[in-house]
Amino acid sequence: MFFVTGTDTDSGKTLVSSALLTAVNRLGNIAHADSAVSILAANTMLTLGVKPIASGCTQTSEGLRNADALQLMTSSSLKLAYPVINPFTFEPAIAPHIAAAQVGVSLAPEVIIESLDLVAFAQADFCLIEGAGGWRLPLGDGRYLSEVVQRLELPVILVVGMKLGCLNHALLTQEAILADGLKIAGWVANSVDPNMSMFEENLTSLKEMMTAPFLGCVPFLDEPSADNAANFLHCEALLKRVIPEAN
Repeated sequence: MFFVTGTDTDSGKTLVSSALLTAVNRLGNIAHADSAVSILAANTMLTLGVKPIASGCTQTSEGLRNADALQLMTSSSLKLAYPVINPFTFEPAIAPHIAAAQVGVSLAPEVIIESLDLVAFAQADFCLIEGAGGWRLPLGDGRYLSEVVQRLELPVILVVGMKLGCLNHALLTQEAILADGLKIAGWVANSVDPNMSMFEENLTSLKEMMTAPFLGCVPFLDEPSADNAANFLHCEALLKRVIPEAN
């Protein structure tokens, strides 16, 4: 199980998370002896993407729904009910702790952890829990989403939104994650600005300064999709953490 964070809001966490799920789904023929996968799915990895907190949700006949959470569900091979994937939904497209306060909902780390169906998540061979915003997302009352990751001791995947200022954002985020006593399982460069100057030079600098494995660079896509983005990612370093046979 991994936690996906980004250098900022709109760094591309959902696109990259969905692409990673898709890339792992494509492997198809990887399995391991201790897997809980049924005999019918013995040659397929079960993948799951989860987004516990989402604001900017849309009211539907089935309740509030978030586009990012729905995208993760589409890219997951393990199908679970929407409330399991996205237990905290808020309609205003504002900071989650502000939206939660407006409706009297607590986002304390222990409340979030209690809402996570970790037993259901354990059915997946490869599970991604996508955060909201950046690493130090406020939850209110001086608490932060990073505390949830610390308590669960999850390795982190960092999505770097490639734009002016990304070097500082990436290094500060890396520093904060490591200072919190967590490991960075890998990082992805995601192009969010098609007009970024000196893109390759910035990418080279990041490769030199980031300490975790480089999982790939997703170019700016006119029609972004998990299928397209998956072509630019490499999951080997992640699979070595979850499948003994991948070592």
